[in-house]
Amino acid sequence: MHGFAYRHGSLHCEDVNLQDLAAEHGTPLYVYSANTIRDHYRRLDQALGSIDHEVAYAVKANSNLSVLRLLAAEHAGFDIVSGGELFRVIKAGGDPAKCTFAGVGKTRAEIEYALKQGIYSFNVESEEELRYLNEVAADLGVIAPAAVRVNPNVDAKTHKYISTGKSENKFGVDFDAIPDLYARAAKELAHVKLRGLQMHIGSQLTSIAPFIEAVEKVAPLAIHLKVTHGIEFWSIGGGIGIVYHDSLDSGTPAWWAAKPEGERPLTIAEYGEALVPRLEHLGLKILLEPGRYIVGNAGVLLTKCLYEKRGKAKTFKVVDAGMNDLIRPALYEGHHEIAPLQQPTGAMRKVDVVGPICESGDFFCQDRDLPDFQPGETVALLSAGAYGFVMASNYNSRPLPAEILVDGTTASVVRQRQTLDDLIAGEA
Repeated sequence: MHGFAYRHGSLHCEDVNLQDLAAEHGTPLYVYSANTIRDHYRRLDQALGSIDHEVAYAVKANSNLSVLRLLAAEHAGFDIVSGGELFRVIKAGGDPAKCTFAGVGKTRAEIEYALKQGIYSFNVESEEELRYLNEVAADLGVIAPAAVRVNPNVDAKTHKYISTGKSENKFGVDFDAIPDLYARAAKELAHVKLRGLQMHIGSQLTSIAPFIEAVEKVAPLAIHLKVTHGIEFWSIGGGIGIVYHDSLDSGTPAWWAAKPEGERPLTIAEYGEALVPRLEHLGLKILLEPGRYIVGNAGVLLTKCLYEKRGKAKTFKVVDAGMNDLIRPALYEGHHEIAPLQQPTGAMRKVDVVGPICESGDFFCQDRDLPDFQPGETVALLSAGAYGFVMASNYNSRPLPAEILVDGTTASVVRQRQTLDDLIAGEA
């Protein structure tokens, strides 16, 4: 479910007309639905309600301070991958004691900062990192809480750039090496406390099968580590996928029924019903690290059509947003539905929707049948709440767009649009 729908012919975010926002704040413009974020967090939290658990939001999906503050108010934990993300969580009112620090390349400065802030655990990606963590903690005279990330060698069957649980990926420690690593750490690393185990097999998973395979494979290992080393938690990662195709109608049962079996979204009810029985007997706190599921369909990117260019081979709709604003289509062929802000009634046309960046990869769709919107009209790129603004850049010296958070009838600017002076701030 999400807060975007046509009302009286105009696309709204909750109770706010998106055309009014585009007119007031300009385009490109990111708009987020606060109630969608709350709803998705609560659904996931409730699905695991019968077991000891914590939903730790993956900050990398969308790190706007107001988004983080919404989730902190829901008592969420946070999955961070940099010192900067920890700083953001704290500034937004999040509790560092509910933060887990992942990532393969933590620096000494980041480790020291996280230790001083009292985070819940480091998710360690290698023995070398674990030993370095011990060294830094010894220098500070503290004990570092840690969990090793196990690579279960499970194929998530997702895009190769967002698959993380196979043996050829850079993440985690080989499954068979985990018991010996924990044993060595217990004997040799006096300034590390291994308090958990972590895994994550990939992102944008729309089938329950990879989750089940990974949990069933790693559960005996988690039990073994609980018995031999007294671990208290197991983080099973995130990766729950969202609907990108036909996402404006994703809550309509008739649309679900019309979809082929392989294209139906994984529901949170299915997720909870499949995994809770496999986790409840372990006696471990279960951590979950969702990002995209919570914020992906909670955001849109508004962009204005500048020109229509008709050639012999194609028709191009040139818009004012570019791959620097939303890189997913160029980076890993990410799909975003494109919806005019005024509900379409006329004919469709096969077009490419492209941006102003001087790259052939600067497109949002190719050869797609879309309503025939015209220059001057604004359209919404749907499902842009995750890995949208956070991956934006100033490529081609383009200022970053503004961000708006809608909560019911209230629309707040939660990030100002960059100015040209902002582009060169700090340069000499």
